[in-house]
This record gives sequence, structure tokens and C-alpha cells, in this order.
Amino acid sequence: MSESILIVDDERGIRDTLRGVMGDEGFVTDAVSSGEECLKALERRTYDCILLDVWLPGIDGLETLKQLRAGGSDSAVVIISGHGNVETAVRATKLGAFDFIEKPLSIEKTVLTVRNALRQRQLELINAEMAAELAKDCRMVGDSVTMRALRNQISVVAPTDGRVLIYGESGTGKELVARAIHVQSRRVGAPFVEVNSAAIPEELIESELFGHVKGAFTGATAAKKGKFELADRATLFLDEIGDMSAKVQAKVLRVLEEQRFEPVGSGTAIDVDVRVIAATNKRLDLEMEQGKFRPDLFYRLNVIPFELPPLRERPEDIPLLIHHFNESFSVPYGKTPKQFSPEAIEELQNYSWPGNVRELKNTIERVVIMHPGVRVVASDLPARGKEDAPVPSFRFPSFKEATDAYHREFIQRKLEEAEGNVSRAAELMGVDRSHLYRRMRALGVQNRGERIGAS
Repeated sequence: MSESILIVDDERGIRDTLRGVMGDEGFVTDAVSSGEECLKALERRTYDCILLDVWLPGIDGLETLKQLRAGGSDSAVVIISGHGNVETAVRATKLGAFDFIEKPLSIEKTVLTVRNALRQRQLELINAEMAAELAKDCRMVGDSVTMRALRNQISVVAPTDGRVLIYGESGTGKELVARAIHVQSRRVGAPFVEVNSAAIPEELIESELFGHVKGAFTGATAAKKGKFELADRATLFLDEIGDMSAKVQAKVLRVLEEQRFEPVGSGTAIDVDVRVIAATNKRLDLEMEQGKFRPDLFYRLNVIPFELPPLRERPEDIPLLIHHFNESFSVPYGKTPKQFSPEAIEELQNYSWPGNVRELKNTIERVVIMHPGVRVVASDLPARGKEDAPVPSFRFPSFKEATDAYHREFIQRKLEEAEGNVSRAAELMGVDRSHLYRRMRALGVQNRGERIGAS
């Protein structure tokens, strides 16, 4: 389909000439003589590019440009004027014009400028589509207070270049948060480069981060760019930062301070512009006390701290996560989405999820693949190991009775651990107190640990 151009000029001769030239170049063209007509034309259809004269009867070209941008038009705009000056060109650019050309118009220059404007618009549309897809992949599922606060924090922090340090247990979604920050940042068109500090052998981590020149060490048969160089003008995600050696920590600190580094075996420094997002599942305050993590690096990284809650602290989000993973896995595996019964959902909410969201994701994937039916009840769920589970017994005639027996024992132990304080027991189990009371009544659990006279 041919690209469309709207010509806006009060001189008929220029309108006719431009329509002829642009038509010969294969474009579909319309022409109007005023800013008001331009805005009305945009109400009827969209145009890929607008050639817009500055001096027009009624509202001028710059006011027209301002109004069409306010109306949401994403057309590429090229300003034309017979009385051009630097101030007008600057104003036009600030209002979103692609370029500014002066009369008398050079046909060759005008055609080239229009083609460049259209190419730029196409790239912007592609980037916007990519950003939308990335944003979809980086959705933070959950409607709990903590998740709403997390999404708000991301939206505030992402457009800046502030360094972020993400804390959270394994499986809570630290990389997902890092990607969400990148997608909402000004660097979204550049790569998201990641390094797992715990997964790379100590002898290779420097080369991985900073690159090396040929012959820098045994096996370095060719030069290699490091992650810092690959993340120039982009985002670098340093996962498991707490597992870095003291030597590498010192070098990373220097790069953060100077925004420059030398590849292994090279004496030439490379300047970079890198936004660093780091993550850890360790208590870095304790690591610093034990001399395992540099305080100066910590303060460089910990400009904006993020604390991700474990899944057991937000059980109200589990139904939404079940639905999300159910839909996500059903399509690629060619399966009909499962229908989880209320009892199955409650069963999943009652579990402590030591592996957090990652463990829940794996569980739902397994159900989607392996369960032959559409409806999923509690007894269809895969068995999940529990650290404080009693010795298993096979004397129960059904899965539900065995599960109920375990739950009774588990709740009783937590009540005893909390000295009969139901609120404290609920906190230990990661559930609401009202939910724990309901489960106790349903299972016939007596609070043997309740202290006499306790309120």
C-alpha cells in the first residue's frame, strides 16, 4: 500500500507542483490551503507525512502542528517556509517536526527529506510495537497492595538513569522487575544485557564483564567484547551481585565511578554510558559485616532499592498468577485452558511456595501439560515438598484425606510454635488470620497451644 502525504500550503502553484512530484514518486497525495483544513482532513483519515507551510491564513503552521500533536497524530511533519529562521526551526523541532526546509523548494531535497521522515516514522512505529510487546512480556501480575506499590515504583524510577538494587528471594521475579524498568526507560530501543555473577566461573568473570583482546590469556584466540561494552547506551543487569569476588567488585566499582574500563590484556580504556541494575538474594548488610561485600560498591549500587515480597506474603495474588500462567502455557502447548476449582485454588494459596513465583509457574505448566481433563480439582495437583512436613503416610484412602491430615498437623505445629497466638501463626504461615480461622474450623483443629486467659 502506498504511503500517503498531505500538502498544506496557501499557494496553489506550490500545492499543484508538490502533488505532481510526490505522485510521480509513488505517494498518495492530498492538498489543502489552511491549518483549519489540515486538522479537518486528519479527522477523516491519517497521513504518513505532512508537508506543512508556516505562513498560512488563520492559524499558522506551528499552531497547526501543536494542535495535531495534541490530538494524538503521529504523522511525520516536515515544515516548509519562505521566511525561515533559526528560531522558527527550533520551535518546529520542539513541537515534533522532523525537519525544516526553506522556499524556494529544491525538488530533490524535498523528496529526500520526505523519504527520510517516512523512514524515521516507520522506525518509531516498529520501536513502539516492540516496546508494547516487551511491556506485555514484563507484566507484573498481581493486585495486592505490595504489587501495586511495586508497579508504581517502577513507573517513577524507570525514566531516570538512577541505579537500582533489587532484593528478593530466589524465584520472586528480580529479572522481571529489571526488564520492566528497562522497557519503561529511555533506553528501551537499546539491548537489555544480563550477567549472572553466580553462573560464571571466577576465572572467566572479568573477561565476561570487560571483554579481552586476542592473546590476553590461554584460549583467547580472538578479541571479545564484554558485557559493559555491549551495554553501552543500554541497560546492564548484574544478577546475583553478592556472589562477585572482591577483585571483580573492585573493578565494577571503578567502572561505575568512571564509566570507563580496560578489556583484559589491553592498555586502552573504553568509555561507556551504562545504566546498571543489580539484584541479589543475599543480605548484603550481613555480607558487608563479614567482609564479603564492599560497602563502597554497595552504596554505588543501592541508589534506589527495590524489595520484592515472597509469594507467601501475597497469597491474594495467587489466583491471578494461576490464570496468567494457565493462559500463557495453554496456547503454545496447544491445550485448552484449565478450569481450576475453588478448592484447587485454595490448596495452592495455602502452600508456602519456597520457590516463590517460579515454583508456582512450574506447577501450573506441569498441570497444563500433564492433566488430561479441563477441570482441575485439589487432588489433581502435583505433590509439593514441604520442609516441615510430617513423615508421609500411605494409610489414607484418598488424596484429599491425606492432604487434610497434613494440613491439620501443619497448622497445629504452627499454632504451637506461636504459643497459641493465631495472628502470629497466620503470619508464620503467610496467610490472613481470617483464612486460618476458616481452615481450622473446616479441619476441626483445636488450638492446643492457646494459653489460658489469652485474649
